[in-house]
Amino acid sequence: MALTRDEAWTLLCAWTPSAKLRVHARAVELVMRDLAARVGGDVERFGLAGMLHDADYDQWPMEHPKRIVAWLRERGDEDLAHAISAHYTQWGVSYDSLLDKALLASDEITGFCMAVALVRPERTEGIKPSSVKKKLKDKAFAAGVDRHEVAEGFRMLIEAVGGTEEEHLARILAVLNEHREELGLLPLSAQA
Repeated sequence: MALTRDEAWTLLCAWTPSAKLRVHARAVELVMRDLAARVGGDVERFGLAGMLHDADYDQWPMEHPKRIVAWLRERGDEDLAHAISAHYTQWGVSYDSLLDKALLASDEITGFCMAVALVRPERTEGIKPSSVKKKLKDKAFAAGVDRHEVAEGFRMLIEAVGGTEEEHLARILAVLNEHREELGLLPLSAQA
């Protein structure tokens, strides 16, 4: 039986005590669902990959992503397992499907866009792709975000579905802005 979103969320919450990492998982889920809807992908499967890609990181960082990949393979969810096993290029896993490429193209950059938003009083309101691109050039800002992974994700996604980096960024920013309350990205003026 296919994995449901409720089952995936239950697993994520059980394996991921960090609220910050659960918010990241939700943000990547939303970005992946949006991308799938725009390019004719399976919205549910894309969303599940986004949600579960770091599910084992909190408790087993040295084994990441082996635990979640094994769990998914045991269930027969090979497409999700493969995409998650490939969400970092340095692991040397092939990018065989749009799902694989979409996850690579959504993970690091979604986290980076959230970091950019969090240093702005307006958060996601009015943020432009050019602001994100400018911050990407500042290696000291959100230094944990691997710029090579961002660039490779953009390259693969553009190769697969077209568009530009700016269009991809604009879409991600729009998704984050649409869900800003849930993701903790309300403007400071609205938090009073």
